[in-house]
Amino acid sequence: METYKSNIDMTGNKPLKRRTKGITTKNVKNLLIHIFIILVGILMLYPLLWMVSSSFKEQTEIFSGISFFPSEATFENYTEGWAGLSGVTFGKFFLNTFFIVTIGIIGNVLSCSMAAYAFSRLNFSFKKFWFAIMLITLMLPFHVTIIPQYIIFNSFDWVNTYLPLTLPKFFAVEGFFIFLLVQFMRGIPGELEQAAEIDGCGPIRVYWNLMLPLALPALVTTMIFTFIWTWNDFFGQLLYISNIDLYTVALGLRMFLDAAGQSSWGAMFAMSTLTLIPLFAIFIFFQRFLIEGITTGGVKG
Repeated sequence: METYKSNIDMTGNKPLKRRTKGITTKNVKNLLIHIFIILVGILMLYPLLWMVSSSFKEQTEIFSGISFFPSEATFENYTEGWAGLSGVTFGKFFLNTFFIVTIGIIGNVLSCSMAAYAFSRLNFSFKKFWFAIMLITLMLPFHVTIIPQYIIFNSFDWVNTYLPLTLPKFFAVEGFFIFLLVQFMRGIPGELEQAAEIDGCGPIRVYWNLMLPLALPALVTTMIFTFIWTWNDFFGQLLYISNIDLYTVALGLRMFLDAAGQSSWGAMFAMSTLTLIPLFAIFIFFQRFLIEGITTGGVKG
């Protein structure tokens, strides 16, 4: 509660009020809310922390010991996991994954930004109709298109290659990113585009020199989501890749689990910990662009 104390100075002037702050009901409420959020956060992070802790435990201690911390920390799981299986190191899986992610990011940024620029700024026949068709694709579950896509890619002899995972990205197949960029580009003032056209810029130069720099937050958001979704993709990679030399980190982790024999849990937890580092790094360094790209596009849309 807030109390006030009156003091009279020696000159006989008006009493001065001194404000003293105490503990209020609002402060106590905020403290309890923060404590609750921290406890829920710890509860949600516990499986992740347990996995990281188990990566430093002996193989026999992971499921037999009751202690959260290892009795004696060891890096054997990391050396064993990095050595890989069947003569292929886990570093090879990292390189394969980074290759697919890089191609996917380039394809999505170029194709989806061009499609978004056309929908948001250009006028062409049946514009609203095609935009509605694009939005309908967002409602189609991934499992609905698996069989037709596999039949098409198999007829092209693309199975067991990276083409089904990378080439479609260059044809603006991700409706979510198109919609995100459309909403962002619609918020860019039209006066800037008119000024560029007065200076002699055509649609291509307006797109390249004006729209892309101004839509940087939305483009970075597209890059982040493409990175996360491609990095974590398991089913699509499992469907089209069968050669171990082409395996990604998601498929490489699966190799440590053997249903017929003994599974290398320690090595799997160690490599799982390493595969999470790029995701955390991307989110920490680019979270400002991620939040700005989503919120600005939503507000201006």
